[in-house]
Parts: sequence; C-alpha cells; structure tokens
Amino acid sequence: MEPRLTATDLACRRGERLLFARLSLELSSGQALQVAGPNGMGKSSLIRLLAGLLRPFAGSVERSGQLALVDERPALDEHQPLGAALAFWGALDKGAAPLERLGLATLIDVPVRYLSTGQRKRAALARLIGQDAPIWLLDEPLNGLDTHGVALVEALVGEHCVGGGMAVIASHQPFTLPGLQRLDLADYAA
Repeated sequence: MEPRLTATDLACRRGERLLFARLSLELSSGQALQVAGPNGMGKSSLIRLLAGLLRPFAGSVERSGQLALVDERPALDEHQPLGAALAFWGALDKGAAPLERLGLATLIDVPVRYLSTGQRKRAALARLIGQDAPIWLLDEPLNGLDTHGVALVEALVGEHCVGGGMAVIASHQPFTLPGLQRLDLADYAA
C-alpha cells in the first residue's frame, strides 16, 4: 500500500483559542511539506493532529501507512546508556539505525541524560529511522543541531522521500530539500 496523508478542513483549538481553521493538505509517496509559522501558531499541534495524538476541533485526518514521529521528547530512557535505550526500541522496530552516520557510534555507553541537545536530536532520528515507517512527522527537527547536523537531517529526509517515503516538517527554520512544498500556518489563522 502506498503511503498517503490527507487532512481536510482541519481546525485546531487549544483551550479557548482557535489556532487555525480550514486547513487542507494531501501528501503521497516521495513528497515533503514544511509547515512554517511563528511560535504559538500551531505547528506542533498540527503535527500531533496528523499523528492522531490530538483530536481536531473540526475536519478530519486520513492516512495509509505507518508513521513515525520526532518531537521534543525523544522517548529514550534517560537513565540507560544510549546503546541500551536504542536497543530497547530496536527489539520492536523493523530497521537498523545508522549510528555511525548519525555521529552516535562513540556515544553508546553514555547515559541519555548526559547527551547534548544535538546528540539527543540525532538519537531521536536514529529511533525514527529504525522504525522504517513511510510517513515521517518531524516537529522542529533542526533545533539544537550544528551546521553539519542540519545538513545531515536534510539529507536523511531527502533520501527517505526519494525512497518512497513522505515527510511533514514543522519548523520555523529554513529547510533545504528539492521539491519541498511549504504551508504557512498564518494563511489559516482563525
């Protein structure tokens, strides 16, 4: 089954505030979309709606294909060495994470709590890749990364899409990827 992600007339309300409304999007195999907008506009909320972690105030989300999410919570046991924390998920996941390429091979004995912000982000990407899911939802994937790390994430997302996957990238930072579509949440402000 080819992966697909569709949102139709989506609206998001947080508390008493309507963040956005009338938002529709459709992505299929090989496509990537950057969701942009100022802080507090609803980028993270949109990612959570697409993942099924929040219910829309209005509209619907449909998807076919497994999805994987990277957000500010890397879902790795803080008290475990990185290698053990990734091995826990590796027993459940389908693929293998390229630890050497992500600059993590020399950190497998370091407890997750001692990793820098950029190292934690790369560890979350290792978990994402290991899931071997066709749909990637990335919430601020470039935060905390140096120039090399940013280029690596852009390359990984590009390779994922060329291989038939798709990605939704919520970021206020520039993201360089050939054919990247852009959705500005300010256009859907309520």
